[in-house]
Amino acid sequence: QVQLVESGGGLVEPGGSLRVSCAASGFILGSYYIGWFRQAPGKEREGVSCISSSGRTTYYSDSVKGRFTISRDNAKNTVYLQMNSLKPEDTAVYYCATRHFAYCSGDPRDYDDWGQGTQVTVSS
Repeated sequence: QVQLVESGGGLVEPGGSLRVSCAASGFILGSYYIGWFRQAPGKEREGVSCISSSGRTTYYSDSVKGRFTISRDNAKNTVYLQMNSLKPEDTAVYYCATRHFAYCSGDPRDYDDWGQGTQVTVSS
């Protein structure tokens, strides 16, 4: 059974850091590009970051560039999103998803398997 499970979300103060994880089971995560998305209440799901299967190529949206870092450990079948200098506008449910083509996309319609999401709340 193909499954993606996000974890590591929580409540953090503005300026703080969190690392969210995306663990895969039932398939080899290292075969796929992986995207991170987020969705705030009342807003559309937006692409945040993407990483190639090897980890050598990464992509970031303008809103998180310089603050977030995507990485992967294929031996652990896990992808990470390190989030620093968090802002209240980063508050959202964060999702990871697999992409079955070998290039990044910020459009959620281009992704196939999704996790259930993890809530990140940035508030004082």
